[in-house]
Amino acid sequence: MAAKLKSGDRLVVASHNDGKVREISELLMPHGIEVVSAKELDLPEPDETGSTFIQNAEIKALAAARASNLPALADDSGIEVHVLDGEPGIHSARWAGEERDFEAAMGRVEVAMCEKDARTPEKRGANFTCALSLALPDGTCETFEGKVFGTMVWPPRGDNGFGYDPVFLPEGGELTFGEMEPGDKHAISHRAKAFDQFVAACFERN
Repeated sequence: MAAKLKSGDRLVVASHNDGKVREISELLMPHGIEVVSAKELDLPEPDETGSTFIQNAEIKALAAARASNLPALADDSGIEVHVLDGEPGIHSARWAGEERDFEAAMGRVEVAMCEKDARTPEKRGANFTCALSLALPDGTCETFEGKVFGTMVWPPRGDNGFGYDPVFLPEGGELTFGEMEPGDKHAISHRAKAFDQFVAACFERN
């Protein structure tokens, strides 16, 4: 990508999910970027018609960049449960319904896993995946993907984070994403791994 971001630039976070906007804003804070969300700008949410996290991230980033005439950063992420053949995957938010009831969504995942007799840790593997896409108003787009692996737990643990965080225990850890302090989660998360790639490729070096 020819264009680079630098301290002082204004960037749209192409999301209406307050938790996701908060996490991305915290990651951007050390770089001096002025963040505004798609929700604050009242931008419409495009239909996520892609079949992968990368395709959906690019759809959202391009739509926000063109509508705002600003660089836009979009995240498409979700949890992939191995015994469920990767579901809910790109449909992670949809499993929570129009009300975004992730407590119900976590229960739905647990029921589906129990129906597969996935009751012991070795049968409860999962990973979070994040695709992070930076788009410019001219249609230029670059996307990065990060993953973190772990185990699904039940019942949910912790009130931090958002989405499926309370039922995901990262490999080698004792705390779920829902129990971790934000800084500890940022150090190892799927979003942080994608973000590190994005910073290396898209920020001007001093």
